[in-house]
Amino acid sequence: MSPLYKGALNHMNNDKRQNAFSWDETFMQICRVIAQRSKDPNTQNGACLVNEDNIIIGLGYNGFPRGCSDDDLPWGRDGEFCDKKYAYVVHAEENAVLNSGAADTRNAKLYCTLFPCNECAKVTIQRGIKELIYESDKYHDDPVWLASRKMLDMAGVKYRQYIPKNNLKFEENK
Repeated sequence: MSPLYKGALNHMNNDKRQNAFSWDETFMQICRVIAQRSKDPNTQNGACLVNEDNIIIGLGYNGFPRGCSDDDLPWGRDGEFCDKKYAYVVHAEENAVLNSGAADTRNAKLYCTLFPCNECAKVTIQRGIKELIYESDKYHDDPVWLASRKMLDMAGVKYRQYIPKNNLKFEENK
């Protein structure tokens, strides 16, 4: 190293910012933001799919498929199957995977605001995603989520809870 360069390094301020978000914090906050795109009056779920280099390869939120109007299908949770949102909504996790297109999802991580259901677990396993990071597991004891954990365990997909350290506050500009 040249003496001139060495001298310049000695005079640099090497005090980096200490409160930068971790990757977990960053991606979970992105999940919270994308969840705000959901038109569902009861549940707003977001998901963020990242590759091994922590590059976002897919985002998703719970909503109806492309081309299906948010005004022409039901958002309710009661009634016959075709009269409830469950017949039509694509979950955030599945949307994030589908929105990744041809990206390689093997060994990727899927961040989501809610623990994935059994159907989203199947998609996660089939696409080779290695880890799920979720914020809430409010349906933990429901059979759908018991099946989800059973399949994830069998397939060797790791999962863990991450509760963000920061709160987001959305306010309209005045």
